[in-house]
Amino acid sequence: MKWTKLTLKTMSEAEELISNMLTDLGFEGIEIVDNVPITEEEKKAMFIDILPEVDEEDKTAAISFYLNEGEDVEETIAKIQEGLDELAEFVDVGSRKIMVSETEDVDWINNWKEFFKPFRVDDNIVIKPTWEPLNNVSNKDLIIEIDPGTAFGTGAHETTKLCISGLKKYVNSETKLLDVGCGSGILSIIGAKLGAFSVFGTDIDPNAVKAAYENAKVNHISDDVLTIISGDIICDEGIQKQVGFECYDVVAANILADVIIPLSAEIGKHMKPGGVFISSGIINMKKEQVKEAILKNGFQILEINEMGDWVSIVAQK
Repeated sequence: MKWTKLTLKTMSEAEELISNMLTDLGFEGIEIVDNVPITEEEKKAMFIDILPEVDEEDKTAAISFYLNEGEDVEETIAKIQEGLDELAEFVDVGSRKIMVSETEDVDWINNWKEFFKPFRVDDNIVIKPTWEPLNNVSNKDLIIEIDPGTAFGTGAHETTKLCISGLKKYVNSETKLLDVGCGSGILSIIGAKLGAFSVFGTDIDPNAVKAAYENAKVNHISDDVLTIISGDIICDEGIQKQVGFECYDVVAANILADVIIPLSAEIGKHMKPGGVFISSGIINMKKEQVKEAILKNGFQILEINEMGDWVSIVAQK
């Protein structure tokens, strides 16, 4: 089956009203492209460190949406233009030009799975997608099964590999581990598989909590060992209390440089004296900024490890 794609040229100020109008007409999965800068909150939620340059003077926008095969294109466009007539009384709707194109039937949520194959993180940790068969492993290999869903984290990125290396070095059977920004739960699960006594994970995305628990179940990680909650440990006092104070031996945070910097001012409160803070997700151009913040907040730096363009800083309270 093919889909008909319609792309409406409009103005950014009209995006919300037009999106509501399209929703009322029965469209789902609306895509918006504009030049509106994202907020700091959106930046954190989208796991973006380096933002693309945008022309803030350009106030135009493009809104794309899809018709099922067999639906009348001309009739649909007429309904949209009728809706735009009404909205134009309240807001600038721009050129209103609608471009029509065809696209193949694609499962946009799951088509990436074709490219996610089992891979070896190091000499004895193997990441396996839940839907893929596994060959060429030994009895000594630690197999981690992952289905990220819409959460962040397959384990293939350099930042995750750097964190995993730190976990292997510092986690033991007495470790209470805190995983900040747990995403799909991959670091939490590996920590548990390495023998951590308990693991507590947090993430600002509620979808990550669901994905992490599902992945933990696939990997036979008990709820007695693993707890994951949704919230922002940096600024939410309720989350801070739930996480607990002065109780973690190891903290892993594979996030972003711009999140690790304020996190370094908070996370020490939740760590035992002598606890180890493994931070990653740091683009190399921001290494010095993160290093400075970690030192400023009372940590001693133990290691700085790099892989490609990415940096992991391991520090001790």
